[in-house]
Amino acid sequence: MEDKQITVSSPLLPPLEEFMPYLEKIWNRKWLTNNGDYHQELEKALCDYLGVKHLALFSNGTLALITALQALRITGEVITTPYSFVATTHSLWWNNIKPVFVDIDPVTMNLDPEKIEAAITPRTTAIMPVHVYGTPCDTERIRQIAETYGLQVIYDAAHAFGVTQNGTSVLNHGDLSILSFHATKTYSTIEGGAIVCHDAKMKQRIDFLKNFGFADETTVVAPGINAKLNEVQAAYGLLSLKHVDKAIQNRKMVAGIYREKLKNLPGLTFLHELPGVSGNYSYFPVFINESAFGISRDDLYFKMKEKKILGRRYFYPLISDFPTYRGLPSAAQENLPVARKMASQVICLPLHHDLSAADAERIVSVILNEHAAASRNK
Repeated sequence: MEDKQITVSSPLLPPLEEFMPYLEKIWNRKWLTNNGDYHQELEKALCDYLGVKHLALFSNGTLALITALQALRITGEVITTPYSFVATTHSLWWNNIKPVFVDIDPVTMNLDPEKIEAAITPRTTAIMPVHVYGTPCDTERIRQIAETYGLQVIYDAAHAFGVTQNGTSVLNHGDLSILSFHATKTYSTIEGGAIVCHDAKMKQRIDFLKNFGFADETTVVAPGINAKLNEVQAAYGLLSLKHVDKAIQNRKMVAGIYREKLKNLPGLTFLHELPGVSGNYSYFPVFINESAFGISRDDLYFKMKEKKILGRRYFYPLISDFPTYRGLPSAAQENLPVARKMASQVICLPLHHDLSAADAERIVSVILNEHAAASRNK
């Protein structure tokens, strides 16, 4: 249907009839939160699915980020990217940590390792890179820098659920990796998140911190927070895990249509898949060069919207442009030329499990027609 609105994302809703038996068990147990059966079951299932040793579930990815910084006792300054969702930097601010922005790589959109060393000061304690759009960072180069300068590494892996490189989960890099299970993500627990760590001792510390710091009924070992995932959402997550592979395959199909149909379009570029990477097709960003395409990114964005195709300018504006952060020295425009350019050009096209091949063709047709019209009007 030409008049059907196409959204940029759509929640992976498992069949309601499959969810009801889970709810009945929760009602019978009368255990709604605090490390219930489904919570424990989901942590184990996700470790198995993702290929990681330890995972702590959280009520959302932002609290997971905030808690990860507490777990590693990070202070001072942390080097990070301006090209991300605001939660990345907000987690630093909530921990009274100064974010230091470094420019991004124009090929991957990730933190540029070649710019990190120049930003290190005596107050730097960690690096917080982001696997943007699920594309893995240069983890080996970041590891080398971190080891040289005695820094810890926390990966914001909100987009990287299930992503592997050379057969290994990208979540196994760094000291900690943080996932988001928000409703817009490839895999969801409605709201939710997780911290991936490498040993049982750190897992225990994280579990203490997400439950007010309680070690037992009468012992509080740290000033923790309340960030637990409840049983209803854990059950939802268990069921979603059974459907996520099929959802990823549909996303891959749609992404394949975009790549094939848009690959030779002047003024439009997209990210290329890296060798050895098995992705989750979370997003399909395209970048519009106005002079070559014929109209600006914003013009195309609103033209698509008129045709009931809802893209998203993700990530725009840069985090460094928001009032809280724009006064920082590292937020200066001249410090972030690549990030600024890409933020001004990006549109994430609709990509989710509910899209059909016909939907993808309709989206492509609108983009091609807008380019053709712009070319005729030159």
